[in-house]
Amino acid sequence: MKFADLKLQGDVLSFIENNHFQEPTMIQEKVIPLALKGKDIIGVSQTGTGKTHAFLIPIFNQINVEKNEVQAVVSAPTRELALQIYTKALDMQKVNKRIRIKLITGGTEKSKMSAQLRNQPHVVIGTPGRLKDLFLNEQSLLLQTAKMFVVDEADMTLEYGFLEDIDQICSRMRKVQMMSFSATVPEQLRLFLKKYMHQPETIDIKVDKKFKPRIDHILIPCKHHSYSAMLLKLLPTFHPYLCLIFANTRQEASEATETMRSAGYGVIELHGDLTSRERRSAMKDIELGKHNYIVASDIAARGMDIEGVSHVISLGFPKEIDFYIHRAGRTGRAGKQGICYALYNEKDEAAIRILQQRGIHFDHYRVVGNELSELKPIFYKRKRNDDPLEKEIAKIVKNKKQKVKPGYKKKQKIQVAKLKRKHKRSLIQTEIKKQAKEKAKARQIASRSEE
Repeated sequence: MKFADLKLQGDVLSFIENNHFQEPTMIQEKVIPLALKGKDIIGVSQTGTGKTHAFLIPIFNQINVEKNEVQAVVSAPTRELALQIYTKALDMQKVNKRIRIKLITGGTEKSKMSAQLRNQPHVVIGTPGRLKDLFLNEQSLLLQTAKMFVVDEADMTLEYGFLEDIDQICSRMRKVQMMSFSATVPEQLRLFLKKYMHQPETIDIKVDKKFKPRIDHILIPCKHHSYSAMLLKLLPTFHPYLCLIFANTRQEASEATETMRSAGYGVIELHGDLTSRERRSAMKDIELGKHNYIVASDIAARGMDIEGVSHVISLGFPKEIDFYIHRAGRTGRAGKQGICYALYNEKDEAAIRILQQRGIHFDHYRVVGNELSELKPIFYKRKRNDDPLEKEIAKIVKNKKQKVKPGYKKKQKIQVAKLKRKHKRSLIQTEIKKQAKEKAKARQIASRSEE
């Protein structure tokens, strides 16, 4: 299928051409025709499969710029994700300057934002809390006229308690076409979607070979080092195009950033403790490719499509095991090889076992100087050796209680050689006795046959 087959409007086709899209991705191919028919949709796919344009294209195709009203709403759980969607949507204004697109997130005074809404936008992209405030409390954003509502990263929206805001918004709207996109669809999310969707079409994109990650998972033990200290030891062992470093908490993200900057690394920091200005600056730096390293929390980076990630580093393992899979899946895309380093401590071992049971293979290395040295597989258990001779030799060679004297290695070799000779003589004697018994038995049988 080609985009031309979808019977899209001319300016939408220009929007697609400006993005240099050759043909629809798997999710775009499934979603766009259904969305154009007004179907409610539950889309299940990973970040990086083209889902943002899967809903932007049908939205723009149905916008009537003659109407001075909100016609489509896109909700995202974080400011960073909303900003990323907004940035992609702004490309539409290059081919149709009359279309109005507005970003509605926290960080800007509500009164100032309300003043900017005297002329209602056609498309609104924002976070649930601020959308609700301006719609229900300030009553300056008139969302009730919207015909399309998109909940992006819906599972994350549920996880962080924002579905209640979406619920309050949708309950005041007329009938809308709703589309939900996320990596997973928990049962609680299904109940919410059932409330607002009518016979939804579920599109589950499990395998898209074009985007299937090719990833080497490498475990690095921290032992007595902190994650940040081990990170600093690991970084000189490789040279990334773009390295995405995940921390479990804002504090760990901030500590890792400070450690790297103190060591002279250029780092982009992305987590919930940043101010709105710092977030916008970080997003701009990512877009411009200002630095080769990004330190992020799962919340801040979830859903963001950061291109060109060659390496991922996980500072420990998250409580939600699936988050590790999302972290690793940021690299190795479009048929390219990616590497995910996972720094671990003893408390992370349970998570590693679970991931191994799910089929993830981990190679095990330690950092020696500026290189990696291979270790035995994690949880490796040496096979028991029941050979009596080997046990006796092990007693001689590995007797740590024995005092070490000059020439002890030579003495050990003599002892081992003597033990082997003794063992060989024992085997020969055993074999002689065995053969003698067999000969005696054979003579007895012959004697009985003669009688």
